[in-house]
Amino acid sequence: MGTLYLKPETLHEDLKVTILDSGLIFPSQETTKRTMFLSNIDKVLNFDVKTVHFFPACPGFPPEIVAGKIKNALRRLLVTNTYDFLAGRLKKNKESERVEIECNAAGLGFAVASSEFALEDIGDLVYPNPAFRQLVTMSFDFVAKEDQPLCFVQVTAFKCGGFALGTSRNHISFDGSGFKMFLENLAALAFNDDGPLAVVPCNDRSLLAARSPPQVTFPHPELLKVNLPAGEKMAPPVFSLKEDLSFEIFQLSSADIDGLKDKAKAPDNVKTKVTGFNALTAAIWRCKALSCGGDNNSDRLSTVLFAVDIRWRLNPPLPASYSGNAVLTGYATAKCAELEEGPFWKTVQMVYEGAARMTDEYARSAIDWGELYKGFPHGEFLVSSWWRLGFEGVQFPWGKPKYSCPVVHHRKDIILLFPDIDNGGNSNRGVNVLVALPPKEMEKFKSLFHTFLA
Repeated sequence: MGTLYLKPETLHEDLKVTILDSGLIFPSQETTKRTMFLSNIDKVLNFDVKTVHFFPACPGFPPEIVAGKIKNALRRLLVTNTYDFLAGRLKKNKESERVEIECNAAGLGFAVASSEFALEDIGDLVYPNPAFRQLVTMSFDFVAKEDQPLCFVQVTAFKCGGFALGTSRNHISFDGSGFKMFLENLAALAFNDDGPLAVVPCNDRSLLAARSPPQVTFPHPELLKVNLPAGEKMAPPVFSLKEDLSFEIFQLSSADIDGLKDKAKAPDNVKTKVTGFNALTAAIWRCKALSCGGDNNSDRLSTVLFAVDIRWRLNPPLPASYSGNAVLTGYATAKCAELEEGPFWKTVQMVYEGAARMTDEYARSAIDWGELYKGFPHGEFLVSSWWRLGFEGVQFPWGKPKYSCPVVHHRKDIILLFPDIDNGGNSNRGVNVLVALPPKEMEKFKSLFHTFLA
């Protein structure tokens, strides 16, 4: 039950990518200059997220035609009341001291590139390859540091006729659900320049503004107060990057997930919800907690963090089309002895309760906390799930992506869930778990993981 994902025999470190053209693209019509308010959720997510979407060759849509259609669709999306903020720039309001987006039509970054490889020559698309960074433009040398775009899009042609659509965006712009909506709208306008959007985005970030005055009505152990250096404008990284780590990918089929859910069945008198995410997160938490902290680990408290979408948890709910960041940090905490010796259903229940805790009042309290303090998520590690965001299901004129994936850094305190590749109508799809740990902890994690899932 559960297998290690083997490193491909051939892993190209250089995809031999050449940038053919790059520059700023601007809205298709004059826009209204405005300032976009950012919520306390938005402003803490001031870092870049990179994704790559691989497409096989499609008759009638060579990469140069695709690049033109994407460029035109982007220009139409950058208009007022749609995605004008993606052509804007971050700035600090001198009066409120808040970071905002100045919607000034300064432009979105766009690049066209080519690779000397065919798509099938790249090898395994699932296995995280640092060379995938070559498929994403992250900055322009000809633009000043303080004026870099919030979003870059790169189309890279492969010699087989397939291509990659790479994006780099500041997380302030939107969360995973918002990004999927953006892709759906990009696809809609690629089908028809004059056609309607798939979803009209709701860009009113004030829906998640703090109350006045702020009312912190719950303790928030999942958040840590920090003191930023004087004059610091941007949020520091939520998690550290520098450490000597080994990494492994643990591959679980849908049958493996069903097996975990069976193990997690609670007594009839216990209120819980056994989902694939809850069961898998509980299993990962147990293995991660018990793999670190030394031999005398029993009394150590371990905290797992995970994102909770609050769109439908608020009263009234946010519009389903809300484009901003609408996720807060759920958490569960337990002693390692409890995770090791207690029944698995109890661990799953704690994960469930960590999400169920996120009521309207709790979410508003967390947002108000961010109004009073500068701080960040605080725990032993975060489970970041790309598992069911659905990017690979977006239909473009040239078809759906063969695979969509984040361009990842290996971090000890972030465990990543991402989907398996669909090799032709396979409905029995599973999940991949990317874990990065110091070598000794990794060996213990692997042993615990395989023993528990056996």
